[in-house]
Amino acid sequence: MAYRDDYRRSIEEPAAFWAEQAAALDWFTPPQTVLGRDDNGVDRWFVDGELNTCHLALDHHVAQGRGGQVAVYYDSPVAGAKRAITYADLQREVARFAGALAALGVNKGDRVLIYMPMVPEAVVAMLACARLGAIHSVVFGGFAAHELAVRIDDAQPVVVVSASCGIEVDRVIPYKPLLDAAIDAAAHKPAHTVVLQRPQAMADLQAGRDFDWSALTRDAEPAPCTPVLATDPLYILYTSGTTGRPKGVVRDNGGHAVAMHYSMKAIYDMNPGEVFWAASDVGWVVGHSYIVYAPLIAGLSTVLYEGKPVRTPDAGAFWRVVSEYRVKALFAAPTAFRAIRKEDPEGRCLADYDLSCLKTLFMAGERLDPPTYHWARDLLGVPVVDHWWQTETGWAICGNPMGIEPMPTKAGSATVPAPGFDVRILDGRGESLGPGEQGSVAIKLPLPPGCLPTVWGNFPRFRDGYLSTYAGYYVSGDGGYRDEDGYVFIMGRTDDVINVAGHRLSTGEMEEVLAGHPAVAECAVIGVHCALKGQKPLGLILLRDDADIDPKQLRDELVARVRQEIGAVASFKEVLVVPRLPKTRSGKILRKVLRQIADGEDYAVPSTIDDPASLPELARLLAERAAG
Repeated sequence: MAYRDDYRRSIEEPAAFWAEQAAALDWFTPPQTVLGRDDNGVDRWFVDGELNTCHLALDHHVAQGRGGQVAVYYDSPVAGAKRAITYADLQREVARFAGALAALGVNKGDRVLIYMPMVPEAVVAMLACARLGAIHSVVFGGFAAHELAVRIDDAQPVVVVSASCGIEVDRVIPYKPLLDAAIDAAAHKPAHTVVLQRPQAMADLQAGRDFDWSALTRDAEPAPCTPVLATDPLYILYTSGTTGRPKGVVRDNGGHAVAMHYSMKAIYDMNPGEVFWAASDVGWVVGHSYIVYAPLIAGLSTVLYEGKPVRTPDAGAFWRVVSEYRVKALFAAPTAFRAIRKEDPEGRCLADYDLSCLKTLFMAGERLDPPTYHWARDLLGVPVVDHWWQTETGWAICGNPMGIEPMPTKAGSATVPAPGFDVRILDGRGESLGPGEQGSVAIKLPLPPGCLPTVWGNFPRFRDGYLSTYAGYYVSGDGGYRDEDGYVFIMGRTDDVINVAGHRLSTGEMEEVLAGHPAVAECAVIGVHCALKGQKPLGLILLRDDADIDPKQLRDELVARVRQEIGAVASFKEVLVVPRLPKTRSGKILRKVLRQIADGEDYAVPSTIDDPASLPELARLLAERAAG
């Protein structure tokens, strides 16, 4: 009954429930008002409390005698580098870099843009901003100059912190030319940049504006932690795929810290001193929440990995890291495990490593298809937890509460709503739907701590985009349903529903069926134009490396599977085998772009695409298909 009791209290008595969770943190001034409202009428948490997120992540632990514990394990197969950084060492580095930023004129409330690869200095820069009460905005290293310029103009940073280069599997990407071009193009001109020089590609520095990281910090005076209000912003994070003015999700300090600390135990079952690995990037929300802030606030050791699940050097890369650092819980996107499965379907690389330390595997970032779920569970022999959340929420909306009460899993389901999230399935009129009925997934207000209170510099965009569809609800943009046990099934974005001759069909459901074929490594289903039925489904198939099947036989078998599992109403008849599927760097397949290409429409290559070269080949194949 532990989960049910916690969940009921979080919904019926939210202020009392979250006051208990907040009491676990080391506040400078404990909050007296747990739940209030701002001038825009938005619910805000711990409004009169004062704290500092960097203090919670570092100074508090050092003061409690944990300074000698490893805070960050840095592992970079692409750079050939490893470091184990203790809490005390990290505190010293962060305090010194915060002092360096202060010397450059960074004050409380100022913005600092961080444009860096997966190196320890990226974590240092984030925490140094938090230490000063400055607001950081991390942009994924290697973003195009135009997209970087747009973010500079939106956030208007005083300083940009960067590195001379990033390192990919097969190339080195110089960052400084991209940064220079972005500053030249931006209307807002940051006063200074700080550049971490990496030996793989040294950068030329502009006198007066650019500073070398090492030289700047060598003699810097360490800075203390600046008290901030719980409602003061900690960071701005731009959501992927934006056009025009980007959408900057704002995260506050107090609600975020409480949610991070609570979720680390409640969802992930992690305790101080244990090792947690979120195999993501600090440019994404997973990296913010579960590489940096939550593990450190909770007193864990976190892994910072600069590499890939495959080709650094092989499909055993993840298993090597888990074994070497004795990782208790691993969190990654399903696309990572599909890549491993594609190259090593039998899991032979696993035999080289001792994974007895691994207790749970968590996946999020996109829908976890049942075949990948079963493959990972059977291979590793540990619970596989599919949990669902968004950049906007900062932590899991739904998941298996492993630290409260582990529940039986169901393939395809993100299990149950996390405490604080009053999840409803609504129809087009805003009426609640019953078990098994698909609709829009919405969250009844108030949102719990940790969720966005606004969009940077544009409250109307926040209100119109998230709060206006259904009065009293946050709309997630995802579709799904709940079963008779209350388990939540997320079927994909609501705009991924296709209309075939008046029948609304979920592409996620079809993908689930296709992915169950033994020859399929990965797939995407898109709705393409049909003069007769409005839309019809097209299956794009990426084969496993060991697959040996005639294309016509594959098509016939896949069509039969969909007909058997979903029915003739799906009108699934077309299959196209492709060499790769275009994705964002966070692993999401670019379904909208694929639809536009297939229908011959103009399309823009998103700034977040991981492999731009994948689009021309797909465009050629789709054009050949359209031509007959």
